[in-house]
Amino acid sequence: MPEPTQMTPEQRIKEATRRAAERLEADRKEQERNLVLGGLAPSSAFGNELRTPKLMDDGIESVFRNRNPANMAQALNPRPSARSRWQRRMVIRHVRHGGRLNKEMKIARSERKHLSRSHFFKTSMKKLAPLARQIAGKSIDDAILQMRFSKKKVAQDVRQHLIQARNEAIVSKGMGLGSVSDRQKVEFDQDPSESRPRPHQTPLKTYKKNYTPHETDIYIAEAWTNRGPYGKEPDFRARGRMYIKRPPYTGISVMLKEEKTRMREKAEKEAKALRKRLGKNMWVQLPDRKITTQRQHLLW
Repeated sequence: MPEPTQMTPEQRIKEATRRAAERLEADRKEQERNLVLGGLAPSSAFGNELRTPKLMDDGIESVFRNRNPANMAQALNPRPSARSRWQRRMVIRHVRHGGRLNKEMKIARSERKHLSRSHFFKTSMKKLAPLARQIAGKSIDDAILQMRFSKKKVAQDVRQHLIQARNEAIVSKGMGLGSVSDRQKVEFDQDPSESRPRPHQTPLKTYKKNYTPHETDIYIAEAWTNRGPYGKEPDFRARGRMYIKRPPYTGISVMLKEEKTRMREKAEKEAKALRKRLGKNMWVQLPDRKITTQRQHLLW
């Protein structure tokens, strides 16, 4: 029996690369056998849109030609069979539901939100957490106003972050812009007595009397702190000694949502409380139940 030859590290790398390439090629051929792409007729009006323009000979193709796709596949697609199985499960799930959307999907498509995380401020979580609790639940303008007149040193940094988060939400997510129909009705509905709020649109305590927020107004749904790295500062002592201080750094994250979300949550809360009051477990003074035992004389 011939003795096995010992391979060098270069040979082992080449052998592993060859095996990975063969495995990827086998998976690709299996996927091609299972996948059949359709096409359009030559006379179709949409044929030109599906044709991808070829790259010009400007040297870009020569750069990508020297790359090894096997090495890239090991990082971008390490488990092709598992990825294909996951895609198959997602397609089956979508077909099984018949294209219907669940509650989470409907909320994600109809309501907007924006998460903004600040850089680390030179403060501790003990000092920043009260400010996060103070602005949580307030409208974005009210929170900015509170931080403007706050005596805390880090409040000015929080105020700048809230302004930046509001601008990002308006520009990137289109929050707080209102609708065109509402802008046209502003001159007719300026008097609050003409349009009474709905039952689930009662004003909050932070708002003025007889003022109902618009559905697109931005408010801070959540606010929390993030612990950052510790810094290093010298602490000069007597007799030429020096210690190292570790000042903490802390950031703040805010979740911005529109008033439409708060109105929906309040309506769901009221509906749940109503179902609980009118449900099967509701206590009544004289319950309506069937007579199980009948006697010829009274029991009281």
